[in-house]
Amino acid sequence: MRFQGLEIGATRFGESGSPFLSARRLSEQLGVTQSELAKLIGIARNTLTAKSATRKVDVALSPIIRILAMATEMAGGENRAVIWFKHQPIPGWAGKTAYDLVGQGKSDQVLAYLEAVRSGVYA
Repeated sequence: MRFQGLEIGATRFGESGSPFLSARRLSEQLGVTQSELAKLIGIARNTLTAKSATRKVDVALSPIIRILAMATEMAGGENRAVIWFKHQPIPGWAGKTAYDLVGQGKSDQVLAYLEAVRSGVYA
C-alpha cells in the first residue's frame, strides 16, 4: 500500500507480514519514544503494542503518515519532512509546529495548510 508517496506495509511504516502501520517504525522515523508518540496521537502507551488495538492505532497514526507523505513530497526527502514536522512553525499558529498541532488534535488543519502550500496559496 502507498500513502501519497510513502510506502506502507512491509516496507516503510509497516511490519513485515502485517497490513497495519507500525508505531515502532514511525517513532524511529520521528526520533521520539513510543510513549511520546502515544501522547502525540492521544492514545495510551500500552495501546501502541497491543495486538487487539491494531486498527485503533492505524486510525490514530494515519494522519501523521499522511502529513509526512505530503511534506516529503514537498520538501524533497523524508528527513527534511521530519525536521519540518517537528521544528518549523506554521504561519498563523503562534509559533506552533505540525508536531504541536497534531498533539492538539489538529491534524486536519496541518493537512489543509500543506494543501494550500501545494496549491501556491502560501508560496
